[in-house]
Amino acid sequence: MQKWLIQFIVLYGVKTDRLEWHPRHIHYAKRLIMLNIPNLLTLFRLVLIPFILIAYYWPSESRFLWASGLFMLAAATDWLDGFLARKLNQTTAFGAFLDPVADKVTVAVALVVLVESYSELWLTVPAIIIISREIVISALREWMAETGKGAHVAVSYIGKVKTTMQMGSIVFLLATPPGTLIATLGLVMLYAAVALTLWSMMLYLSAAWSHLKKDM
Repeated sequence: MQKWLIQFIVLYGVKTDRLEWHPRHIHYAKRLIMLNIPNLLTLFRLVLIPFILIAYYWPSESRFLWASGLFMLAAATDWLDGFLARKLNQTTAFGAFLDPVADKVTVAVALVVLVESYSELWLTVPAIIIISREIVISALREWMAETGKGAHVAVSYIGKVKTTMQMGSIVFLLATPPGTLIATLGLVMLYAAVALTLWSMMLYLSAAWSHLKKDM
């Protein structure tokens, strides 16, 4: 039995002996699998991005808190969609693709907004490092997947800690104007996230190095 059919039966309790699997049924079944709760949460995270931008640039004294709150909500869905996917056994190939994309786009957009707002080298440099790392690791994972060695660059514990620190720093940096105590705390956390970013990148490259050398 194909994997998508097993997922459909588990998720929706369909009795296969009551269905004639016409191509149209297969099409709708696959779409229902893609639109499970974890995947909808991931899509919701992407939908929040323009609202974070609107909130941050809205001419209001509370704009920083709104932008920070929306980003915090996006970060919460990042944890929740993964938890529900495992708890409800609703992991899908679409979700595995979309979740890291949503994470990287959300973080990149927030960092670009902060760089534009601060216009300071000490914020621009860590933002460049974080975004560059994501590009490098994404390219590495794609290459390893194509060569059938994707398991060697699975998400590490350090990477998860880095993501948590990164999200927390952005929440603080968005919450107040530059120069406040909270913004300074956010900046300290951002530099800690950068250190973990470089460490996790070295772990990824080290795990993949033996395979990279073979193709040199």
